[in-house]
Amino acid sequence: MKKNNKIKGLLIVNNQSYKDKRGYFKEILLEKKIKERFPFLVMSYSKKNVIRGLHLQLNNSQGKYVSVIKGKIFDVCVDLRKNSKTFGKYFSLIISEKNSKSVFVPPGFAHGFCALDKENYVIYSCTKYRDAKSEIAINFNDRKLKIKWPVKKAIVSKKDKSAISFNEYVKKYVYNR
Repeated sequence: MKKNNKIKGLLIVNNQSYKDKRGYFKEILLEKKIKERFPFLVMSYSKKNVIRGLHLQLNNSQGKYVSVIKGKIFDVCVDLRKNSKTFGKYFSLIISEKNSKSVFVPPGFAHGFCALDKENYVIYSCTKYRDAKSEIAINFNDRKLKIKWPVKKAIVSKKDKSAISFNEYVKKYVYNR
């Protein structure tokens, strides 16, 4: 396990993988290392060039442990913790089946990713259940965040196309809460 010194609480995990002529066996999540409980597990499938995010729950904020079962993603975590020294900053990394990395995204972050392979299966172990009423999205391509996405023509959902700007998020949810 490796801590990212730039953003407090964000953890990069190099998972153990045991390979032989039959294939491999991989450890993905050891709760005792993260010191969190993960009662909610979800999975997504994405085609190449799909961007999902940047998503968060305003209430019941989730920590997410993100792993790739098949494929490769450009993963992005944006720090939205009001009193954090890195508020509004993002961290990105490549997570893939081959590199056996996972990331723990603490509560208080917006999260998203870009699918880089033809087929991409991503699992999220979450510290809280889904609270659909408090879900919001921040524009993945917001100029203020300056995220360098690795695709020119992204495939994005209607929900994510109508996401709010980072400035709207700050005005509505940071200063008015």
